[in-house]
Amino acid sequence: MRIFVNGEQAECEAGVTIEELVRHYGLAPESTLVEHNGIALRRREWPERSLGENDRLEILRVAAGG
Repeated sequence: MRIFVNGEQAECEAGVTIEELVRHYGLAPESTLVEHNGIALRRREWPERSLGENDRLEILRVAAGG
């Protein structure tokens, strides 16, 4: 199935959740923000959100520093 992650086309299996995708990319959930089809999601929503054909995700990693 085709999805778009940060503007780039990617392939994944149907029914994959956002939580699974974040894990697949090796991202730390506590420092990751996800927008799914234009809607910012809370981390507690990730396990409930399954991806569909042509879904668009923006994934941001938060970094602290000075």
